[in-house]
Amino acid sequence: MEDLTLFEAEKKLMDIIWEEAPVESGKLVKLADERLNWNKSTTYTVLRKLKNKGFVSNEDAVVKVLIPMEDVQVMESNQIVEERFSGSLPKFVASFLGKRSLSDKDADELMQIIKDHMGGDK
Repeated sequence: MEDLTLFEAEKKLMDIIWEEAPVESGKLVKLADERLNWNKSTTYTVLRKLKNKGFVSNEDAVVKVLIPMEDVQVMESNQIVEERFSGSLPKFVASFLGKRSLSDKDADELMQIIKDHMGGDK
């Protein structure tokens, strides 16, 4: 799996881009100023880094998403399970739930996810 790691500043700007894309780069500068208190130079520097990493395109002053948020979330989740729980999904889930109770609806949804992903080791 490719490395989809985002540094904190990159993640902050990507959150805006994922929400607004496609977005004109001028509007993105205004949004970054409003939401992050960033100046134009900071926004364009981080945007250039995101473009160089392949997360976005910026053609004709329009920023478009190339890597969906869901792909990054999957990679980050897998990385956490591998690094923190020695690759054990059950240990991760147990830790995540802690002492919380699941609603019947959440339990049903989780059971359906498990059923959808069953099929042996791949």
